[in-house]
Amino acid sequence: MTPTNKTKAFEEIARMFAISNESAKYFLNHVQKSFKVERPPHKLILEFVQGHNYESKPTPYEVASAMKESGVWNYDLGSPPPAVEDEEDIYR
Repeated sequence: MTPTNKTKAFEEIARMFAISNESAKYFLNHVQKSFKVERPPHKLILEFVQGHNYESKPTPYEVASAMKESGVWNYDLGSPPPAVEDEEDIYR
C-alpha cells in the first residue's frame, strides 16, 4: 500500500510492523544513522521496506545494509551496532 500525501512514512512503518509511531520514528532515524554521511529520506526507506516482505521487523542496520547492497542507496555505512549480549546471571 503506497502512502497518500497525508500519511507520513513513520505512520506506515508503525502500521506495517504493529509498533508505536514513536518506535517507527526511531526505526527510520536509525536506518538513516546507519549511513556515515549521506542519509536516505524516510520515504525512500519506506518504499524499500514495502518492497521487501519482511516476516518480522528487521533491525535498522539490516535495512540500511540491504539498501546499500541492492544499490538503492549506495553510500558508505557506519559500523554495525554492537551485538546485545545477555549478562551473566551472578545471582545463581
